[in-house]
Amino acid sequence: METLQPSTEIANAPTKPVAPQIAVAGVSGYAGGELARLLLHHPALSGTRPIFLGRAGEAEVGPSTSLEALHPYLTAPGHHASTPVFPFTWNRIVDAGTKVLFLATPHEQSREWVPEAIERGIKVIDLSGAWRLQETRNRDVYRLTDANPKLAAELQAEAVYGCPELHRDAIRSARLVANPGCYSTSMILALAPLVQAGLVDIDHGIICDAKSGVSGAGKAATAKTHFMCAADNLSAYNVFGHRHTGELLEQLHLSADQIQFTPHLLPIPRGILATNYLRLKQSTDSSTISAVFSNFYRHSPMVRLYPSPQLPQIQHVVRTNFCDIGFELASDGKRLVIVSCLDNLLKGASGQAVQNLNLMCGWNEQEGLL
Repeated sequence: METLQPSTEIANAPTKPVAPQIAVAGVSGYAGGELARLLLHHPALSGTRPIFLGRAGEAEVGPSTSLEALHPYLTAPGHHASTPVFPFTWNRIVDAGTKVLFLATPHEQSREWVPEAIERGIKVIDLSGAWRLQETRNRDVYRLTDANPKLAAELQAEAVYGCPELHRDAIRSARLVANPGCYSTSMILALAPLVQAGLVDIDHGIICDAKSGVSGAGKAATAKTHFMCAADNLSAYNVFGHRHTGELLEQLHLSADQIQFTPHLLPIPRGILATNYLRLKQSTDSSTISAVFSNFYRHSPMVRLYPSPQLPQIQHVVRTNFCDIGFELASDGKRLVIVSCLDNLLKGASGQAVQNLNLMCGWNEQEGLL
């Protein structure tokens, strides 16, 4: 991360690098609002206020729009609205000296804007699905098009999947970080330690049954997220076709016939609980499973492991950036259920994006998140 070195008034006094200028596009959405909240309170950014922008052509963002008007919960006690939100323009971003751009924008918009940002020397953390998937057959679910296919292919190959627990070192030096999906984060973190250790009977198949709060569908209302449909209800959707499935295949190195993911809509505002069913290659004890998880996440401050048979619950992770993981092993030592929980707007989106920023800037991974 390119940083500026300030002068010091006292000889030999330690210097602190100036934080890079940050910009956030798409701040009007749920994830954008949470991202703004985290950045405004980030201790490393106290002297470098982020720039907040709307999406292209967004009617609700005008010259006098404020962050507090879009997200009243961000209003400081005893203060009137004071944080401007500007219409998106490249001139504004470049003139401000922006070094890192967060995109909380639709997939198509992110696919268009990332090449322009990189060309201007601006690093990008993209919260959409535009750059997460390396294989064309997995990415086709987004139906993306590129004005310059050759350049897009080069950037796609360069994009780093922004899961710090899996790709911490690559994120530190990345120009383009593709923030993972919320469902996929919950399941990948639950499964990766055992899959990578070679303990899972992959050919037997893995079943991922995941349930998310309504905010996971975004701010725009639909018939399925309407109160009359979602309240007092539980429904499955996108069976065999959810767009986060490709992330499971690529990050866990599985084929489509080795894992089945079925998402469900919960009648709650936020949070994900994923119940993952798998079979081990040979009979194993709980202490061995615990040791695999503990070793894998020994340097991961945002993952909390539960002692078996205690299992995570959504209420314990909501409004935090933790992913909680617990498991229970059957008496035969081979059938294993792993439960993982996270807040879809934080560890599943904005909080994880800030984790990635911390790594790119050389700060503590948990800075501004605890």
